Amino acid sequence: MPEFSEPGAAIVEQSVADATTRLAKANKSAMDFMMGAQTVLLEEIVFAGNEMLERSRTEMHLLSEFVSKMAGSHSVRDLKTMGEECAQHQIDFLRRDSERLVKHGERMIEVTANLFKNRPET
Repeated sequence: MPEFSEPGAAIVEQSVADATTRLAKANKSAMDFMMGAQTVLLEEIVFAGNEMLERSRTEMHLLSEFVSKMAGSHSVRDLKTMGEECAQHQIDFLRRDSERLVKHGERMIEVTANLFKNRPET
């Protein structure tokens, strides 16, 4: 087996050192990406839980309002007016809920883009 000359050994050692450095950078990049993805996932779980709780509160408020108005109505005209008001409240609720979902979708796209943007180019 031939022995490497001193300059040849230095080149091999430098090549191994460069490969090790690149591998370490790649591992760090992968770890940062995975930690970022995990953070985004956990934030989404918390966000979804909070949204479901808030939606339940709002629906319960609308239901209690509907029941109290039903109990307070004394004529068909009152029932009709109450139905129109409750329908308008429901439409407003759906509009606000849709706007929140769109804003959340935009935020998720931005967070995901930043997650990919922070990766170094190789």
